Amino acid sequence: MSSASDLKDDAKKDGNAAIQISGVSHRYGKGRGEVTALGPVDLSIDPGSFLVLVGASGCGKSTLLRLLAGFESPSEGQVQISGTPPMPGVTAGVVFQQPRLFPWRTVGGNIDLALKYAKVPRERRNDRRDQLLSRVGLEGTADRKIWEISGGQQQRVAIARALAAETPLFLLDEPFAALDALTRERLQEDVRQVSAESGRTTVFVTHSADEAAFLGSRIVVLTRRPGQVALDLPVDLPRTGVDADELRRSPEYTAIRTEVGRAVKAAAA
Repeated sequence: MSSASDLKDDAKKDGNAAIQISGVSHRYGKGRGEVTALGPVDLSIDPGSFLVLVGASGCGKSTLLRLLAGFESPSEGQVQISGTPPMPGVTAGVVFQQPRLFPWRTVGGNIDLALKYAKVPRERRNDRRDQLLSRVGLEGTADRKIWEISGGQQQRVAIARALAAETPLFLLDEPFAALDALTRERLQEDVRQVSAESGRTTVFVTHSADEAAFLGSRIVVLTRRPGQVALDLPVDLPRTGVDADELRRSPEYTAIRTEVGRAVKAAAA
C-alpha cells in the first residue's frame, strides 16, 4: 500500500489535486420534504494542505466531509481523491465529534483493531501501535482501559486510530467541540504537528474562527444552507518551528481570525 507521502509526491508529479470537488450539490429527503444541504461547490485542494471548513450549524460542513470520506455520494457533481472516487475506510482516516472507541478494548486494543483492518502485518502491529501512541503523546497507555483515561486522551486515541491506515486523507469533524478550552488548545497543537509530520492532506470542520486561523493552511467559509463558498482564504503562517502561544499572539494570526470571523457572521446572515 502506498504511504501518504508517496501519494502526495505522485499527485505533485502528475499535476493532480489531492481533492477535486466539481459542481457538487447534495440533497436529503424527497418530494416536498427535500432539502438541499450543500452546493454547488467547486474546490481544488493541493496535496499536503490543511483545509479548514468553517460556518454556522447546518451550512453543510459535515455533509461535505462525509462526501470526501465516501460515506455518501453527491446528488450532483463529482468528488475525486487523487483522481479516483472516495471509498469508505480506504480514502480517509476520520475523527468524529465523539471518540467512538470500543470501551471493552484497551487503548492499545483499539489501535490494534484499526491496524488489523488496515492490513498491517501482525508482526509489525506492536511497533506501529507504539509509534502512533507516541505521536499523539500517549506513550505507555496501551494497557489502560478506555474509561480510565480522560476525554482529551480518548480523543487522542481516536486520532491515533485514524492515522493507523496510510490513507491519503485525514478528516476531522469538530473533534474538540466537547472539550474544555485548555484541552482543546493542546489538541489543536497536536493535530497541527501530526498533520505536518504525516504529510497527509487534512480537512477539519469547525465553528471557530480561532481554531480555523490556528490550524489552517487554507480556510473556506461556507454560507448558510445550502452551503456555498463565501470565503476561500490561503493562510501564510508557519506550520512548524514556532511556539503556539507566540503564534496566537501574532498580528498576522489576529488579522486572519478577524477576517474569518467577519466572513462567518456575514455568511450566516
